[in-house]
Amino acid sequence: MTELIDPAPRSTAPPCPPGPAAGRVVIVSASVGAGHDGAAAQLALRLAGLGFEVDRHDFLDLVPAGLGQLVSRSYRLLLTVAPAAYQRIYSSTEHAGRPGVFIRLLQRSSHRRLLRALPADTRAVVATYPLAGQVLGRLRRLGRLATPAAVYLTDFSVHPLWVAPGADLHLAAHPVPAEQARGLGAERVEVTGPVVDPRCTPVTADRRRAARARFGLPPDVPLALLVAGSWGVGEVATVAAEVRDTGAAVPVVVCGRNRALAERLRAEGVEHAFGWVDDMPGLMHACDVLVQNAGGLTSLEAFACGLPAVSYRCIPGHGLTNAAALDEAGLAPWIRDPAELGTVLAAMVDGPAGRRHRAAGLALHRDAAGPANAIAAVATRTADAPRPLIPTQRRHPAEEDRTPAAPAPHHPVGHPARRPVRRPVRRPVRRPVRRPVRRPVRRLGIAAAALTATAWLTTGGTQLAVAYGGLDAVDASRTDRTYLVVHPPSGERLDDATLRILRAAKAAVSIDAAQASADPGEVRRLAAAGLTLVNAGYGPPYGTGLVTRRGSLDAGAAALRTATGSTPGYYLSSRDVDALDLGLAAYHHEHLVVPDARINCAAGTAPQVKPGQVVLVECGSARAADLTAALRGLLAPRPLPRLGALTTLS
Repeated sequence: MTELIDPAPRSTAPPCPPGPAAGRVVIVSASVGAGHDGAAAQLALRLAGLGFEVDRHDFLDLVPAGLGQLVSRSYRLLLTVAPAAYQRIYSSTEHAGRPGVFIRLLQRSSHRRLLRALPADTRAVVATYPLAGQVLGRLRRLGRLATPAAVYLTDFSVHPLWVAPGADLHLAAHPVPAEQARGLGAERVEVTGPVVDPRCTPVTADRRRAARARFGLPPDVPLALLVAGSWGVGEVATVAAEVRDTGAAVPVVVCGRNRALAERLRAEGVEHAFGWVDDMPGLMHACDVLVQNAGGLTSLEAFACGLPAVSYRCIPGHGLTNAAALDEAGLAPWIRDPAELGTVLAAMVDGPAGRRHRAAGLALHRDAAGPANAIAAVATRTADAPRPLIPTQRRHPAEEDRTPAAPAPHHPVGHPARRPVRRPVRRPVRRPVRRPVRRPVRRLGIAAAALTATAWLTTGGTQLAVAYGGLDAVDASRTDRTYLVVHPPSGERLDDATLRILRAAKAAVSIDAAQASADPGEVRRLAAAGLTLVNAGYGPPYGTGLVTRRGSLDAGAAALRTATGSTPGYYLSSRDVDALDLGLAAYHHEHLVVPDARINCAAGTAPQVKPGQVVLVECGSARAADLTAALRGLLAPRPLPRLGALTTLS
């Protein structure tokens, strides 16, 4: 195991002496995962120790009409059910020159609430969430916020949204994210080091033994700590199995608030699977290496505990960019090839690489004063001359600078050459004054945006999630097998030879409502043969419109239940699904099956099937003999395709 040595004591830079009336610092975080709130909590603790009063606010609560919570739920939904889609969104925003329309709407809608949340004695405002930083920077640029604003970068890599034009200060934990922030246009960036739980102290042999006994962990084997954030997202089960199979360490998994994941891991033989853990520093003291997939606060806590870390099978977006930044900084190697997992883990547990990375992580905390001191310095400079948070409102430009016209020159009365000429009086043209948008109009716009976002989530968002194997849709893309679903010919019975081929291919049979109603005996025969039945609704195209074909799922489930006495566990569908379809499928306890490829069994030749696909073989009005020939054609190529059963995907 990694050698345990007590490092040199951390430097204790003298904090700025704020005095007894230091004032107030307001921290704006967001309950998106646990990293932003965790950093906010530790900043609040340090600032309170320096004599400040600290207020904390959740940015999601400052956005009206529930849009903030909608953003959080959408983000979690994409990470869980459509990670590839989230990666595309992240990459597109990473290269954008400015925030998108929806993000700008969120910013502007929160201005008034955020300003009202700042007491008069506020000396500094700190954001630990990128959208909150954007709002603070914008308010500073507009002159509506007179108090200095700082952004604390909780990620080790810097997305453009982290850089807030107008903010007075950006605080980074390491030179790598600091340089990224400067490259994106941040004007003032300071490297202050990270801020973590005070319990995150360097591990010793005695602490490790006590921690293992407290958590019920084996005392004398290498342990690899796997973390998946507070939501338990990512390829956690796969990583746990791969770590166990290497033999280099025993996996210890923290699933956060994802209880279902913890129960699943225990059922799959992962003995040490925890839900939410309050004493993460203690669990880190018990383990030998951290395997992380997001690169957030957990990695920084591990460095402070002297726990070497590696990045592996990272979540999309910031998980991948953080892994690259940590690798560049020499703090945590990024394992891209699964074949290298065992070798790297063994080196980190008991080898010079582990000792080197452990020392680098400890130095990150030992050699920096921390962001709280930098915030205190900014707040202290404004303590003697506080300015109002919102300047007095100026008149509209159309109402300003209305200087009366100069009087006409005076001429002596009666002078023949200077007789006054009567001219028509020209009245000043009254230009319409632009009134500010009233609150009802603004609220109407916000409500319309919320309705639009909700409508997209229940239609286009649902389709996107289902297309990537989410929302209870079976996903074959991460396997090396092919899964066959056969929709047999209408009005014909399959012979025994075809049934044997179907069983050998582990194929499922989809039956539509018309087939089940016309010949329930054939349906019972297929079920008795051990074949998995799939509800095909009304048949091709297996989808529903906004109004049409709405009863297909119910009709198919009812017909199969009448024929076999039970409802099938699967529903064959196109990608054109919405929230109502999902609700009906959940009501019938059916998983969605969306084919990746379709084959017409009446065609003369059958293409070679590919691994990681659900392949639908459609017969329509063809004959049973055509189905038999198509199946033999699919299974004939060498090497033989590796086939799987749908039941292994749900």
